[in-house]
Amino acid sequence: MDELTGLIVAAHGRHYLAQFEGRFLQCVTRGKKSDVAVGDHVSFKLTSPDQGVIEAILPRSALLYRSDQYKSKLLAANVTQLFIVVATEPGFTEDLVSRALVAAESAGIKAHLILNKIDITASLEATRKRLAFYAGLGYPVHEVTAKEDPAGTLEIISPLLAGQSTILIGQSGMGKSSLVNLLVPDAEIAVREISAALDTGKHTTTFTRLYSIDADTTVIDSPGFQEFGLYQLSEGMLERAFPEFAAHLGTCRFYNCHHLNEPDCQILQGLKDGKISAARHALYRQLLHEASQKLY
Repeated sequence: MDELTGLIVAAHGRHYLAQFEGRFLQCVTRGKKSDVAVGDHVSFKLTSPDQGVIEAILPRSALLYRSDQYKSKLLAANVTQLFIVVATEPGFTEDLVSRALVAAESAGIKAHLILNKIDITASLEATRKRLAFYAGLGYPVHEVTAKEDPAGTLEIISPLLAGQSTILIGQSGMGKSSLVNLLVPDAEIAVREISAALDTGKHTTTFTRLYSIDADTTVIDSPGFQEFGLYQLSEGMLERAFPEFAAHLGTCRFYNCHHLNEPDCQILQGLKDGKISAARHALYRQLLHEASQKLY
């Protein structure tokens, strides 16, 4: 039987949904492998008119994932940009935003911050001040209010999406679902179809899913989460994932400098001179520690 090629649009456990010629097919992997991600292009063979078995993952341009001490959690493959959705209320955590930015840098994915709910003015200026720090690092910040001004939100966001594969992440309560429903008018219908096809039932909504806006544009919605572990990143990957470190890398006294307490470390000098923030260097130190604790 000939191998076919499909796009993975949802995953639940080791069960996947592939989009093939405008329809959904239930797919599984051979054995216990579960290294397929939403956004992957896969080759598969049909086992029935609406089911198949995945034979291979086609080459990826990027892979975004998070990990803890014990295992990795694939978020999406072949994405070209990451939207981190935050809001004026409830407050967002700096740690998750910072870690998501490091993940994007390490995967070679452009990152944007989307500030939603700017109609809630009481905490707007304080939130803008927090985000100005990231804007200073070179990450674009876009202000929207998906529910109160949908037309204005589309005017800002739609051009950013065109021709891209974009994953949206954010903590619960940031209004990410409102944004997805605005960008993908049939999103709720699609979720029900995907849930039925994956046989996950009406109570399961915590799976990543991909929506095709047009032939060249896709949006991937991920479940809200509070933590973003990056245990998978090596020391070399970490130091290159902080753009403010770039000008100093390769100029330390020791070629294998860890940038923690070594003499004549130019990262530490940048920290002393105020060119690198104490919070960012503390995150680097913490991520380096976490990477050393990996057990898989």
